Amino acid sequence: MTQSTVAQAADAPVRGTLGEILVVQPGTAESHWQPVPANGHIEVIFAPHRVAMEHPIGLGTQTVAVGGYVREHAHDRNEEAIYVVRGKGRAVIDGENHSMAPGSAFFIGKNRRHMFINEGEEEMSFVWLIVPNGLEDFFRMIGRPRQDNEPDPEPFQRPTNVLEIERRTVFAAQPADQRQP
Repeated sequence: MTQSTVAQAADAPVRGTLGEILVVQPGTAESHWQPVPANGHIEVIFAPHRVAMEHPIGLGTQTVAVGGYVREHAHDRNEEAIYVVRGKGRAVIDGENHSMAPGSAFFIGKNRRHMFINEGEEEMSFVWLIVPNGLEDFFRMIGRPRQDNEPDPEPFQRPTNVLEIERRTVFAAQPADQRQP
């Protein structure tokens, strides 16, 4: 094999089908206000409706208002990772309390019941990753469109068919003994 043949063989994967590139700058992600009890807002950074992907993921951020919380739930078809970037609170995973502070990270496998509670004096923000995707669909269906730097709306209720929306997206059926913060 000549030197150029070796170089061509090494370049072969690069010459194949190239994946997509999406760069999302601050203030340009899809964003939705969230209803009570979380209040706050989410941003969808990467999802299949934003960029073509071979292995569908959903990646975004969620900001939970002071005193707000993400109620207990589980995902029966998805795995989730959470990385806290601002604020303080508490994660309750299968009934066990865990501190949430900048730098805290959580991997939550299928069917693990979990909730996130903002117990701090400022908004709590975290990055979420869900595999396969679908959480972004839920947020879009229950939320309201949000523009960057828009003032917070008055708290608003979840849609009356929220349990149906949950089952159509990424949530397991609600447990009869759902825990409260």
